Amino acid sequence: MTADADALLIERAKRGEVQAFEMLVVKYQRRIERLIGRIIRDTDLVQDVAQETFIRAYRALPKFRGESAFYTWLYRIAVNTAKKALADMRRDPVITESALASSRDDDDETYRPENGLTDGETPESVLASREIATTVNAAIEALPVDLRQAILLREVEGLSYEEIAEVMACPIGTVRSRIFRAREAIAVRLRPLLDTKEGQRW
Repeated sequence: MTADADALLIERAKRGEVQAFEMLVVKYQRRIERLIGRIIRDTDLVQDVAQETFIRAYRALPKFRGESAFYTWLYRIAVNTAKKALADMRRDPVITESALASSRDDDDETYRPENGLTDGETPESVLASREIATTVNAAIEALPVDLRQAILLREVEGLSYEEIAEVMACPIGTVRSRIFRAREAIAVRLRPLLDTKEGQRW
């Protein structure tokens, strides 16, 4: 149903109906912004990069043949646009307040005050969960960008290996390798917390 609805909107947009493309923007904007935010980690830039993504998609729309799902095609444009933004940031490194704030927010993501405990939770279990979440976030942040993108597209966005291969423009074997290496890197960080033996993931 989603693919059919997208196909109708794409055909209308190709015929010059700007409103049809705007409907696609509304539909996917939050997902695209979420994806970009995980790549560039700077909330000041997320909306700009998302806007650039949709501008590029609109210009490239005549070349879209429907051989993949529209959102997979759009994700690939978003990833490439975010990578370009990252490269530009490295050439002109400016750490904004929002980038610093988002790092701090990540650390506090699982924090809840003690009086906000749910049934069965103890302050110790909340603290342990928070420590695990912080460790996972730090492990993901420390990954090379290709591994980080692959694991986020799989575990957070829920894309299939085939879709990730399309988004990242690489063979499916490379996707499997990147996800495996990402999971292993996260497991290495988690092992001391979870007291698992080497050879076990978690």
